[in-house]
Amino acid sequence: MITMLEVTSPAFSENPTAALLAAPLTTTADLFEVIDYCAALVNVLLETDEQTERMALCGRLDHALNQLERLCDEELPPHLLEQLSTTAQPETAIPDCWQDTDMLLDYVQTLTQTLLSNAQPEATAKVLTGLLHDLIYLLVEQLKSPLENC
Repeated sequence: MITMLEVTSPAFSENPTAALLAAPLTTTADLFEVIDYCAALVNVLLETDEQTERMALCGRLDHALNQLERLCDEELPPHLLEQLSTTAQPETAIPDCWQDTDMLLDYVQTLTQTLLSNAQPEATAKVLTGLLHDLIYLLVEQLKSPLENC
C-alpha cells in the first residue's frame, strides 16, 4: 500500500514510476488509501512520455480502480467515518450532474482501458490522460467529502 507520505519520499522524486510500480496495493487498503493511490498513479502518468511506463501505470491504475469499485460497494469502516465526520471540508466544486460515484468510476475505468489499448494517436492519448487526471481528482473530492460517499 502507498500513502501520500511515501509519494513524497526521495525515492519517489528520483523515479516516481518505479516507486509506484514497486509499491503494491494491498488487498487490505481502505477506500482512502486506494483513491490516493489512484491519484498518485494518474499524476505520474500525466508526466510520463515513455510508452512502456505509461502502459505499466495504466495497468496498475486499472487494477486499483477495480479494487476501488469493490470498496465502494462495502460499508465504510469506522476510522474512515470518523475522518469524514471530523474533517472540515470546503464546499464542493463538483456540479450536481457529476455527483454520481458509479458514473465517475465508470468513466475513469473506461478511459484507463482506452489508454491501455494504445490504439489512439499520441496527442489524443495525452488529452485523454489529462481528462483521466481531472476525473480522478473529482472522484477523490467526492469520496472524501463528508456528505457524499459510495
